[in-house]
Amino acid sequence: MRIVQLQDPSAIRAVTRTVLETLTEWFEDETTREQYIGQSGEQVVFAAFQKERPIGFVCLRPTGKDTVELAVMGVLRVYHGQGVGSRLVERARAWAKENGYSFMQVKTVRMGVYESYDRTNRFYQKLGFKEFEVMPALWDEWNPCQIYVMSVD
Repeated sequence: MRIVQLQDPSAIRAVTRTVLETLTEWFEDETTREQYIGQSGEQVVFAAFQKERPIGFVCLRPTGKDTVELAVMGVLRVYHGQGVGSRLVERARAWAKENGYSFMQVKTVRMGVYESYDRTNRFYQKLGFKEFEVMPALWDEWNPCQIYVMSVD
């Protein structure tokens, strides 16, 4: 597996589409999924490839002078638990540090609402993200937003 930073917006959107369209358990709503895909072309993106096949990606979006957000990420289900996501986040963290950011944040659905998102929460916690804040009304009442943050130092 190799991880590369993608530059071309069309290639970025192609990779994010390839991966997100297979992860409907997390990205079920087509409108939201299309927003993630469309916005990805304007973000900092690292993609994981197995030979020439995209198997995962992470998108970063600066949110302030000191903070970058892990805006969206996905790994093909067959590669879950094999370190792909961890390596993508570590590459994103290194980029954030190299570019002068102090913190990385990520938003997900609060623990205890959906089993699929509980796995996501445990993944972020395993990587060192710490609970920062729950914003129950940010998205909607069925999807209370949990914000995690980590230092990139």
